Amino acid sequence: MGRRVVVTGMGGVTALGEDWPIIRAAFAAGRTGVRFMEEWNRFTGVNTRLAAPILDFSVEDRYPRKKTRTMGRVSQLAVYATERALADAGLLGDPRVKSIRTGIAYGSSFGSPDAVLGFYELKKAGVSRHLNATSYIQMMAHTAAVNIGTFFGLTGRFIPTSSACTSGSQGIGYAYESIRWGRADIMIGGGAEELDITDAAVFDTLYATSTRNGEPQRTPRPYDRDRDGLVIGEGAASFVLEEYEQARARGARIHAEIVGFGCNSDGNHVTQPQAETMQGAMRLALEDAGLAPDAIGIVNGHGTATEWGDIAETTATQGVFGSRVPIHSLKGHFGHSLGACGAIEAWLGIEMMRDGWFVPTANLEQPDERCAALDYVMKEPRALAVEHFMSTNFAFGGINTALIVKRV
Repeated sequence: MGRRVVVTGMGGVTALGEDWPIIRAAFAAGRTGVRFMEEWNRFTGVNTRLAAPILDFSVEDRYPRKKTRTMGRVSQLAVYATERALADAGLLGDPRVKSIRTGIAYGSSFGSPDAVLGFYELKKAGVSRHLNATSYIQMMAHTAAVNIGTFFGLTGRFIPTSSACTSGSQGIGYAYESIRWGRADIMIGGGAEELDITDAAVFDTLYATSTRNGEPQRTPRPYDRDRDGLVIGEGAASFVLEEYEQARARGARIHAEIVGFGCNSDGNHVTQPQAETMQGAMRLALEDAGLAPDAIGIVNGHGTATEWGDIAETTATQGVFGSRVPIHSLKGHFGHSLGACGAIEAWLGIEMMRDGWFVPTANLEQPDERCAALDYVMKEPRALAVEHFMSTNFAFGGINTALIVKRV
């Protein structure tokens, strides 16, 4: 059976705010974080001008320069979200955080792209005016996890999860498994991503970005017949997970319990999702949790608003749950925050489960007939009392994850 794993701390930063009451108010008002990016007009080789940025974020006055010199923006977001999560758990400054039994599983798609420019200059021009001792630390794939570890003095298990769009959900999943099977007692799990034109360019070359540039509040449109692609976002969310008995003994507030995690690979194509193996990740999570499909009250879907991604995902979801299960996606509100999305979606899923109030998928008006017949939460919020929800994410490289969270 393994040990029980509970969530005692959550913290995040998104394009719609940092606190659940603020984010919920934006949801209720129908606001999204998507903006027209005028500063991208100089990038004539990229078609999209849309993104979901976090405005006015800075840690310059919050953390000393000695602490931030190894941090690009992605690490700053990750450290800030983790500080909020540790404070929420009542563990900020607690000596248990520095115990060898406290570890981290955390990821992003990439490090900070601007840090690469010094290396590019060296290769292109033969000079390195912009290289310094921290350039590599800021750009490396595990920069967020490393900076969290050094900032808070973590000495336990270390699992970097740089797996594109499943980085955050893998971070939470592997943190859960570490505690469940006795490798740690406390784990920080999650993911982060900073917004950069290079992220948009990756999907633009695949004709997978939305070019509805004059209507930022009308796109992306997950599962909708009129969707035309994804919008890139940014953010971070961190979880503090603990072994249940220890959390109870110290009087911790318990937000939820993680009861299942499934992860697998398509093994077929790096950019063409496979419904059959997506289905496999969901079934692995149910098996891990010891639950039947009808125990899941709602699915927090990946919902990127790409043509074949939405079709494969909904086909897989129907294959596991039939047509009865409610499903929604948060990417209409936040865009696709890549390595952060799984963690942000799990965090807000817990908040919505506690409130019994689930936001509709933004901009979903008419489900695509090629998507599976599911109970799409759209247009209006849904009042639901659920015991469990599943959060699914699917990444480039054919990596699939499913997390199951239980209400307490």
